Amino acid sequence: MDFIFGTLATDSLKLVHHRALRSGIQHNSAITPRDPLPGEPVRITVIVGEDCPVDQVVCYYTVDGSIPRGHYGIAERGSAIPLSLERVEWDTLLWAYVSIWTGTLPPQADHTTVRYVIGGWQAGDAEVYADYPNAQRVAESAASAFFRGEAPPEVTPDLDATTQHVFSYHVDTFRAPQWAHDSVIYQIFVDRFNPGKGRTWLQTDDLNGIVGGTLWGVLEKLDYIAVLGATCIWLSPIWPTPSHHGYDVTDHTLTDPRLGGDEALRAVINEAHKMGIRIVLDLVANHISNEHPIFEGAYTDPQSPHREWFIFDDSPLGYRSFFGVKTMPQVNLQNPDARRWMLDVARYWIREFDIDGYRLDYATGPSLDFWSDFRTAIRAEKSDVFCFAEAVDAPEMLQGYVGRLDGCLDFYGSEVLRKAFGWRTMSPAAAAQTLNRQRLYFPTDFILPTFVDNHDMDRFLWIAKGDKDALLQAVSLQMSLPAPPVIYYGTEVGLSQRVSVREGMGLHQSRTPMVWGDAQDKDLHTAYKRLIAGRKQLVRA
Repeated sequence: MDFIFGTLATDSLKLVHHRALRSGIQHNSAITPRDPLPGEPVRITVIVGEDCPVDQVVCYYTVDGSIPRGHYGIAERGSAIPLSLERVEWDTLLWAYVSIWTGTLPPQADHTTVRYVIGGWQAGDAEVYADYPNAQRVAESAASAFFRGEAPPEVTPDLDATTQHVFSYHVDTFRAPQWAHDSVIYQIFVDRFNPGKGRTWLQTDDLNGIVGGTLWGVLEKLDYIAVLGATCIWLSPIWPTPSHHGYDVTDHTLTDPRLGGDEALRAVINEAHKMGIRIVLDLVANHISNEHPIFEGAYTDPQSPHREWFIFDDSPLGYRSFFGVKTMPQVNLQNPDARRWMLDVARYWIREFDIDGYRLDYATGPSLDFWSDFRTAIRAEKSDVFCFAEAVDAPEMLQGYVGRLDGCLDFYGSEVLRKAFGWRTMSPAAAAQTLNRQRLYFPTDFILPTFVDNHDMDRFLWIAKGDKDALLQAVSLQMSLPAPPVIYYGTEVGLSQRVSVREGMGLHQSRTPMVWGDAQDKDLHTAYKRLIAGRKQLVRA
């Protein structure tokens, strides 16, 4: 099997995930319509597992942005509506029945944020709340499989939990910007692209160390990107960090001096905009570095004003983090001050640097309630900003991001392309049919950028054993799809890798330094340009 990093990477994890979504009370932001317009009523759907006997289910909601509160059907803040038992379904994988409850929230005016919680109970028992703590426990189960080599433990709901998981949706007329639909995205891992200013790589043997790419190097290669046909550049995280990858930020207020600082970033953005190229930054909202001053203060001082910005517990690590990784403590975005801080970070780089959007790392970590606020906040800064999620999840779950973000990276589509043309375990005809079904499954305004490889998986040419014809077949199908294609730097000139990322979780193995000049495969590069040009003609037609 191909390696896809996430909570659904193996069949065992898929089964754990499925069972978790059918235990306790689960809502998973299942609303109809997915993206409510002003004046539209909203139907909510809830699944109740056999392990959770209830005979009453209620939705508590507010329309003033506050957190609703209520117990046993009585609203203490906001309003309450009862849900009705609509039907019972049999689930073979659970070997149990689940019940489906529904209710309708009233229509609201434009720019209204509806927040709600869902509770259920049986006479004489405590009230149980929807979805808590399902997502975190699924992630912990996946961490057992990834990092400890253990069989993933089953996820069971905490039926005694009193924490209320907050859901929300924003009533608006937002749509993904047209430029994003038409774009060709070029993904740059900044440390691996080009040193710039006449410098050479610092070193190329330790791919888990600093290699020496900079934003000045990106600036020098904007012509190369434009000639290829890309119209948008996605930059890996550009903030100060102790790592080569940057997904553990220590300071969100400036561009990493190692990459050229704010001056270099401004130069890249300004010149790219003159050339008609958009710039998207890679933002991690879920976690920061354990070397970030905010976390260091909260960790060492229980009285720190930032203590509640994180979730400290009695685990061996002592706090919640990204898949249990010590260096990446999770930000508690349910804390109002922490949430405001992260939204301010996102607004700042749009307002002060005029960036065009964000690729949002590990978007399944923060709640959908957070993403509702996120999109609303950044659209107030720039109306045509484009935000898309890295959400390694089933298409069913990705539906939850409709109306909250502009789209999600198409991991399932990537899996299909790689199976058909890289691993050769699926026919090209079956791949084309599957990708067409996926297109029909999502709203046309929800963007699913496609890719054949990225920085967290083996490069395509590695899995295809260097077969460049196979790569071009995959890219030809990719370019024919309605969604914007993403090109991982170097794939267009034959870049591969030394060792598989699956050997010891070495994700950095797919982050080989870019090759330039005669080291590039010119024929492959020419073919890429031809396919991109053909795609642009289809888009214009």
